[in-house]
This record gives sequence, structure tokens and C-alpha cells, in this order.
Amino acid sequence: LGSEMALLLSLLCILCLVGPVLGQDMPYEEYMAQIQACPKECSCPPNFPRAVYCDNKGLKSIPKIPPYTWYLYLQNNLIEVLSADALRNATSLRWLNINRNKITSEGVEEGVLNAMSHLAHLYMDDNLLSSVPSTLPASLEHLRLSRNRISKIPAGVFIGLDKLNLLDLQGNKLMDDAVTEVSLKGLNNLVQINLAKNQLSSMPLGLPPTTTQLFLDGNNIEKIPAGYFKGLPKVAFLRLNHNKLGSSGVPKNVFNISSILDLQLSHNQLTEVPLIPSGLEHLHLDHNNIKS
Repeated sequence: LGSEMALLLSLLCILCLVGPVLGQDMPYEEYMAQIQACPKECSCPPNFPRAVYCDNKGLKSIPKIPPYTWYLYLQNNLIEVLSADALRNATSLRWLNINRNKITSEGVEEGVLNAMSHLAHLYMDDNLLSSVPSTLPASLEHLRLSRNRISKIPAGVFIGLDKLNLLDLQGNKLMDDAVTEVSLKGLNNLVQINLAKNQLSSMPLGLPPTTTQLFLDGNNIEKIPAGYFKGLPKVAFLRLNHNKLGSSGVPKNVFNISSILDLQLSHNQLTEVPLIPSGLEHLHLDHNNIKS
């Protein structure tokens, strides 16, 4: 009786592990295949089998990723190439975090990202990219590329990305000629764009009218064209801290638009308070030369 009881208990334990998994619509065969194909360099938690953790392992290349992976964590390694072969089976990925590696634009192999037709979140912060990666999947919602060496946005790279609502390009080497109506074409549903800490000397052109959060801190912007925000009727959060804005470069009514809730103009060269809308909730003006 004791051995039968032990067997029953061990079966119950397996069911406790697999039960929640089957509740996630993962058939038992897929579950077993996924756990058995887990790369030896990584960990694949049995209670979260669609996730593969390969972060902080000192990896120089991506191991072969199992086919039923939805969440892949590769951050904090020494990876130089986003390999199409290693990711051949990873076409179901929803979430790819490859922050803090050594991936160059040449190291992003052709078609590797486009093959991930369910990918919603792509995080490639702190790499060595010189350009926004081309042929991105249409499923993408968040694209984070901060602190690379990006100086180029290929024309048409965002066409077809109708689900993309967050684009983070802060801490790169983008100049005015890189951020244009042509290079931003296709961002039809963008909500947040972060262009802080680049090398812009004028306000970016071609931003979509859906833009709600615009972050431009730490550039060299000296003036804002009159009527600039007419094309951005939803802008609510505007950050222009640490630029070179003087009051002569800020037309009187430029910020007087009803959508703005949070306006940040600290660390500039303003000598007077600009006209602000009545609905404004937060105004940051410290470290200017305001006398009146």
C-alpha cells in the first residue's frame, strides 16, 4: 500500500506542475518537448514553460531556442550576432529581451526578426547598433533601442508597423537629417517617442498626430517653429529639459494648446515664462534665466 501511495503522490505532484500549464493551453506533448529542449546554458521553469532564461550567463552566442518559447531573456551577455539559425524555431516569441549585449547592425541577420510574427516587445537597449534594424515584424508594439550608436533610420523601416505604440531611441547619435517625415513614415499609432540625449538641433519633423508623449531632453534644440504642435493634437507630456531654448526661440502661443498636461523646460536659457494653457498640471522651469 505504501508504494502505491507514493506513486499516487508523485503523479499528483506532476499534475500540480503540469495542471497550470495545461490551463495555459499548452498541450502535454508540447510541454514535455519544451522542457526537454531547454538549452543547457539556460533555465526553463516547469511552472512557466514558455519562458527561457539565458540572462547573465557570459554567453557569446545565442543557444538553440526551443519551439514553444514565448518569452526569451538574453540580457547581460556578450552576444554579437542575432542568429537566424539559433532562433529558427523561435517563431512564436512574444517578448525578446537582448539588452546589454554587443550586437552590431551587421550582426542582425537578415529576416531573423521578421520571422517572429507574434513578437510584441523587442528590447535591444545598450548594444552597438548603428541603425534601426530593418524588416521588423508587423506585430511589434514596443521597440526599445536606447543607448546604442544609431545615427540612421532607414526609409520605410516602420511601414506596416500599425501596432507600434512605443519607440525608445534615447541616447543615440541621431541628427536632424535622420529624423524626418520619410524615416518616421508608418508610425500610425505611436503614443510615446523618446528622442532624448541625441544630437538634434531642431524639433523633429514627421511625428504622427497620435503622439501623446514626446521626450526630447538633452539635445541642442534652440527654437520651436510657430504652430509646431498643430500637427500633434494629442500631445500631453512634453519634455524639453537640457536644451538651448531661449525666449526668442519660443513663439508666444506655441505651448497654449489644450492637450498639454505636463510641460518640462528646465535647464534652458529662457528669460520669461511662456504662455501656458489653463489645463496644465505640471510645469518645470528651474535652471533658466527667468526675470519676469
